[in-house]
Amino acid sequence: MAEEGYGDVGLYGLAVMGQNFALNMASHGFKVVVCNRSPAKVDTTVKRAADEGISTLTGVKSPKEFIAALAKPRKVILLVMAGKPVDDTIAQLAEHMEEGDLIVDGGNEWFPNSVRRSKELEPKKIMFMGMGISGGEEGARNGPSLMPGGPKAGYDMLEPILTKCAAQVGEEPCTCYCGEIGSGNYIKMVHNGIEYGDMQLIAEAYAVMKQIVGADNDKMSASFAEWNKGDLASYLIQITADILKKKDDKSNDGSFVVDKILDKTGMKGTGRWTVQEAAEQSVPAPTIAAALDTRFLSGRKDERVAASLLLKGPTEVPSVAHEQIMEDLQQALYAAKICSYAQGLCLIKAASDKNNWNVDLGECCRIWRGGCIIRSVQLDHMKAAFVKDPTLKNLMIDPDFAASLNQRQAAWRRIVTLCIASGIPCPAFCASLNYFDSYRTKNLPANLTQAQRDFFGAHTFERTDMEGSHHVEWTDDHKKIDGIEERTWGNL
Repeated sequence: MAEEGYGDVGLYGLAVMGQNFALNMASHGFKVVVCNRSPAKVDTTVKRAADEGISTLTGVKSPKEFIAALAKPRKVILLVMAGKPVDDTIAQLAEHMEEGDLIVDGGNEWFPNSVRRSKELEPKKIMFMGMGISGGEEGARNGPSLMPGGPKAGYDMLEPILTKCAAQVGEEPCTCYCGEIGSGNYIKMVHNGIEYGDMQLIAEAYAVMKQIVGADNDKMSASFAEWNKGDLASYLIQITADILKKKDDKSNDGSFVVDKILDKTGMKGTGRWTVQEAAEQSVPAPTIAAALDTRFLSGRKDERVAASLLLKGPTEVPSVAHEQIMEDLQQALYAAKICSYAQGLCLIKAASDKNNWNVDLGECCRIWRGGCIIRSVQLDHMKAAFVKDPTLKNLMIDPDFAASLNQRQAAWRRIVTLCIASGIPCPAFCASLNYFDSYRTKNLPANLTQAQRDFFGAHTFERTDMEGSHHVEWTDDHKKIDGIEERTWGNL
């Protein structure tokens, strides 16, 4: 039995992520108490700590013993499955907790649930935080990116642990106080949405290399490895190089693992949440939405196989030098990725303004530089852009990024054109380019769309030459309407 008041921090939920984060904290010298619904995983975690020579991790088998083993004010981190299991765990633990204690949910949770839980714990004066953790199993053990949101007093209690256990870039920990409750979950959700877009863009680049250039796996791996030495350097580019060259150890025929993987992409839901939130906040996120739609399409494997027998692509495709394609592809991938980040950061900003979170976008970029899945060399430049101009409306209009996008747009357009002419789907490349073109266009054809809305629904419109809302009797069948102002009620 653990000594009462022993632990600096408790961790409840010992799947692999929970085990690894508990070991991370203990390896930094913090006294960690662990507990789990199934006691066997407590024993597994304690054994792992012993095997690694860690002496500051203790395991207990019941919620009551778990809370009693923690020093006051108690700090508890949950890493259990999102949804009802979190509610059930909070109910079990809160029964033994008291005023001034802190519960932190480290799972991928829908942010309104964190807001609700925080309110539910207010009568007991137990603080609650939602904290995004990115980096997967490896990051949890060796240093993830941590995105905590909740009461500042709660963050201050946990800050010494978080700053030690987060990934470190230079002398800076990849964590910060993100804002009030909900903000940490939201930033992690959008991080995952950007991740969806980034992964889809890389997959489309892979398709171009394989299907148009005809490169083999070793050649493709070498190309991604070379790109990882320049302005595309990132975790996802790095692992793509490693994935493409990995031989299959089950067939022993010299084939590659990636070629044996069924083309159906799974998902846990954070990408869908990001697109839903983009719609809710009226923020365009077409690259992320394209990535999500492509995952949906990938799941319809049987339909795609049947359709491939009926629906035909182009019979003549452009002939372009492979060296030119590879050069253009590198430039196009950079430009399209910047657009994906821009969309995600705009979404965080909109939600922050709506919820009074005061999220610092420069700090978001800073804490994403290490430990997390979307870490990239470009995040240093993104951070600098928001430090230079905290009111920056869109990453694309930072002078340095604008110059980079303008310089690369010809190559970007050539890749999109080549894909379309060749019948190779490139939804994320197209979505990013259309986002770029739409954002830089002074006058969009939205005037016609608004005229149509007024024609069939008398929804009114604004004019370029006078103030107010207006309506036109487009035909003899249209009647003059009264109360024009009322027609705009409910507009988003």
